[in-house]
Amino acid sequence: MALIPTKKIDNFKNQTIDTITDNVKLISNDSNRLINAKNVKPFLKWAGGKNQLLKEIRNYYPFMNKNITKYAEPFVGGGAVLFDILLKYDLEEFYISDINKDLINTYQVIRDNPNKLVKILSNMQMEFTSLTIDDRKDYYLQKRERFNFLKMNDNKAIEKAALMIFLNKTCFNGLFRVNKKGLFNVPIGAYKNPLICDKENIYAVSEKLKNVNIVCGDYKKSANFIDKFTFVYIDPPYRPLTNTANFTSYTADLFCDDKQRELANFVHSIHKKGAKILISNSDPKNTNENDDFFDTIYKDYDIKRVKATRMINCNGKSRNKIKELLISNFRRD
Repeated sequence: MALIPTKKIDNFKNQTIDTITDNVKLISNDSNRLINAKNVKPFLKWAGGKNQLLKEIRNYYPFMNKNITKYAEPFVGGGAVLFDILLKYDLEEFYISDINKDLINTYQVIRDNPNKLVKILSNMQMEFTSLTIDDRKDYYLQKRERFNFLKMNDNKAIEKAALMIFLNKTCFNGLFRVNKKGLFNVPIGAYKNPLICDKENIYAVSEKLKNVNIVCGDYKKSANFIDKFTFVYIDPPYRPLTNTANFTSYTADLFCDDKQRELANFVHSIHKKGAKILISNSDPKNTNENDDFFDTIYKDYDIKRVKATRMINCNGKSRNKIKELLISNFRRD
């Protein structure tokens, strides 16, 4: 039997070690991608965000029905339900929209330009966290003024998105609110070390949004997308429980009762198409047992009352459990 030269044996060992090392790197990289995917979460804090109701909302996911291959969310907001579905189900098509131009711009920038966005946010984080409390307030006000000054166009879209994330992470309670002129006017919050640039999550979100149709506009634009193969989650601005609850408005126009009725008519129209629909809203009976507003306009649908916590309140102890509505045109699983 011919002997194999020692040099060749050593080379073989080295090549084998290199191959194993490369494979370990690949496995490690794949594991990291899986970890990132599992940890993906909404990139904004959002008034009315649905993280706390996800357990209830998941009961309505109709994806055991293999005919449901599409998802639409025409009031996407912070996207808690969107990201939950993106993580759990491999659907053919996704559609999200919102009337808030700054919000939709941020979704689009994260999807299309995460590297440039992360660079700007990293700089903001370093600058902001190095300042004294008084200087932070001045810095915040400068960024808020810049955000309100910027007009939306291709040259400023990334900066505008970065400013929106910065303001969201540093403002009072993560609240996005505008006045009647459409100007963001929330004061600075009291955060010691806010995470302004969540780099890993931004990249994970970017990957998840690659195949999502992101539209800026009224919920009615979703009509052409929605058909009998679609699950539609509708989370409009909530009907206020009190006369002073409109402080959470994130567009200049309030969503009054007439608009709630108009939305109900839209729901009826997509119901006729055969879409599976779930709607969430506040329960007027929290403050007035005789208020049957939603029971009336959705009288032909299944209405479930669930417990939730109102998260936007300056006093944390006042964030009490209340009832909210989950309204569907089908029985939950």
